[in-house]
Amino acid sequence: MAAGEWVSVRSQVELYHGILADLRNLVRRNPRLVLEQLTERLEEDGFAKETAQQAATELPLDESRFFDFAARTLFGINTDDLGSPRVAALSSLALFSVGALVPLVPWFLTSGTAAMWASIVLTAIASVAVGGWITSSSGAGVVKGGARQLLIVVAAASVTYLIGKLFGTVVA
Repeated sequence: MAAGEWVSVRSQVELYHGILADLRNLVRRNPRLVLEQLTERLEEDGFAKETAQQAATELPLDESRFFDFAARTLFGINTDDLGSPRVAALSSLALFSVGALVPLVPWFLTSGTAAMWASIVLTAIASVAVGGWITSSSGAGVVKGGARQLLIVVAAASVTYLIGKLFGTVVA
C-alpha cells in the first residue's frame, strides 16, 4: 500500500510539474492568451468584467505571483504544495498497519469462533469510529460517515470472504 501511495503521489507531482512547465512556457510565449484566460476565469467566478481585466493586467508586474495565480486559477494547482511521495508513503504505511492490526488483535489473544466474532465486532466499531471522525472533521454528519464507512468495510469483507470460499479457504 505504501509503495502504491508513493507511486501515486510521485506520478501526480510529476504531472503537476509538467503542467507547470507548459504553463511557464505559455506565459513566456503568449502572455496575452494567459491574461485572457485569467480574465475569463475571474469573470466566471463572479468578478465584473472591468475588475477581472484590471486584476489580470496588474498580475504580470510580479512574474512569480502571476505564475502562481495562473496555476491556481487555471489548473487548481498550488505551486507551494505539490505533495510529498515520501510523506504519503509513510503515512499510508502507518495507517494501513494500524488498520490491519484491529481485526488481528483478537487472534493474538484467542482463537476459533471467539476470535472471529471479536474481530468482526472490533472491525465494525473501528470502521464506524473512523468514518464518523473523518466526516465530522469535514463538517458532514457523523452518523452518515460512520454508516458509509461500515458499508464499505462490509462490502470489502464480503468480497474477500466469497473469494476465500471460492478457493476453499476457511477461517475457524
